[in-house]
Amino acid sequence: MSRAPEGINFSASEIEAARKLFAGPVAFLLGAAGLDQLPPPDVPEVAFAGRSNVGKSSLLNALVGRRALARTSNTPGRTRQVNFFGLGPQAAPFLYLADLPGYGYARAAKSEIAAWTALVEAYLKGRPNLRRVMLLIDARHRIKPSDLRIMKMLDAAAVNYQIVLTKIDKLKAADHHGAAKWALEDSKSMIARHPEILATSAIKGWGIEELRATVAALAAG
Repeated sequence: MSRAPEGINFSASEIEAARKLFAGPVAFLLGAAGLDQLPPPDVPEVAFAGRSNVGKSSLLNALVGRRALARTSNTPGRTRQVNFFGLGPQAAPFLYLADLPGYGYARAAKSEIAAWTALVEAYLKGRPNLRRVMLLIDARHRIKPSDLRIMKMLDAAAVNYQIVLTKIDKLKAADHHGAAKWALEDSKSMIARHPEILATSAIKGWGIEELRATVAALAAG
């Protein structure tokens, strides 16, 4: 069973339509280190952001049902570009997934942090086709200052974002509801946050159906 604890309810037809969407062709398109390298904003786009060790690559792989579409690394903070994946025919994808570089890595140099901030700010302000940012938060921890900084950046850019809790399987079942509760409480002052929290586990498959259905709905406009 793949439904996450405290998951958002979707109909069986919505879940099946999303499954078919993500079962189709999906491929890595390009890695962009600047605005001039971004693909044309001609199709809907959903971005994924999170701390360097939040499990973003694992979640993206689970989302598309591939083992190694998004590369995982034992070295947090390795990615320093926006990676784009296209769903649909490679010549004419109908949805972009944008993998933003991880933030909050303690060993990152100040110059790297500044470069990350500049790239992400430029991306957020320059993507009219961006439907939502999925902001990944480790379910085992409260929202950290680095998470709040990206939330404030998203608020300032007027970009809608949704909190997606990762690694929910690492918590006891009795703590699942509490994780969603503190995520709402810690982000209640943020103006661009979507009101619903998604709880996921890439390992157990929890919440993946709901995440797919959410992204599919955004792609459909």
